[in-house]
Amino acid sequence: MNKIIRGITFTLCLAFAAMSLHAQDPVFSQFYIDPLQINPAFTGNTYNPKVALQYRMQWPLIPFAYNSYSASYDQYFENAGSGFGANVLADNAGNGLYVHNKISLFYAYRARLKGESYLKIGMEVAGVQNRLNWDKLIFLDQIDPQFGSVSPGGTPYPTSEVRPESLTNNYFDASVGMLFYNPDYYFGASLKHINTPGNNFLDINEGLYSGIPLRASIQAGAQIKIRNYNIGGVQSFISPNILYVYQGSFAQLNVGAYSNLGVFFVGAWYRHAFTNPDAVIFSTGITQGALKIGYSYDLTVSALSTSSGGSHELGITFLIGEEKKRSKYNDCFQLFR
Repeated sequence: MNKIIRGITFTLCLAFAAMSLHAQDPVFSQFYIDPLQINPAFTGNTYNPKVALQYRMQWPLIPFAYNSYSASYDQYFENAGSGFGANVLADNAGNGLYVHNKISLFYAYRARLKGESYLKIGMEVAGVQNRLNWDKLIFLDQIDPQFGSVSPGGTPYPTSEVRPESLTNNYFDASVGMLFYNPDYYFGASLKHINTPGNNFLDINEGLYSGIPLRASIQAGAQIKIRNYNIGGVQSFISPNILYVYQGSFAQLNVGAYSNLGVFFVGAWYRHAFTNPDAVIFSTGITQGALKIGYSYDLTVSALSTSSGGSHELGITFLIGEEKKRSKYNDCFQLFR
């Protein structure tokens, strides 16, 4: 019964979120697998084509919670001094109750400042489609204190809520970012939804709704080589990093470090949502040649800790073709490759 109540409560929360839809963008814990998600200026960190695949299962103990999928391609073209990329993102909440699909194109221009210091300016243009399955929504006037949302005869209780004219919402979205880096550290900033597109399903409070709020993000990190610790010809290093995201009334801070030890890597971060502690993130994986496989687990430390089941994430990247220009990399982006 508790599981059913949690499921109904989650559906109610998701229904209200879908109606006004001021939800935050999905943010993957393994940001280093596909950094295009946090800043378009990361486009083109490799000379070879790079493909990144990610899957995130959030709160598995809550019925019909969140599942996110992402597939990206990007690479740097030396003749153009630019990186190009593409991404497909799908976010499924409530077992198909609310589905968010996004197709993005990325571009980043790299300029050499002085010595081995560079500045990259990036942009993202995207087409987005949101779909709402109205028949799966459960509203307050459908819930009976004794039987829940379905009568003893198996018939769902009716609702007085008015069905929207369209259950599909399409819009154009745009983002920009900048990135400064050298062989030792990087610093970046990005702005998503700079055109603040509208994504409501209902035309209520139309004069008060200003569209999706801007998502501002700051990223910074360093690469510290571990001297005399070289395993299998692979340089070992530690990369402390920080990620801050602000969108609407929501803010999130990730602080932690990634360590590469030969073909193995491990990482740990603490994610704080300011209004409450959120999660401790643990990650591990292997890097073998052009292939990188990572797994992370979010240990929830908020009030949901005993009922959410945390979050699981799997990420894979691989470079296509033989890497012939590895010696040309003189930056701090090894954790992203």
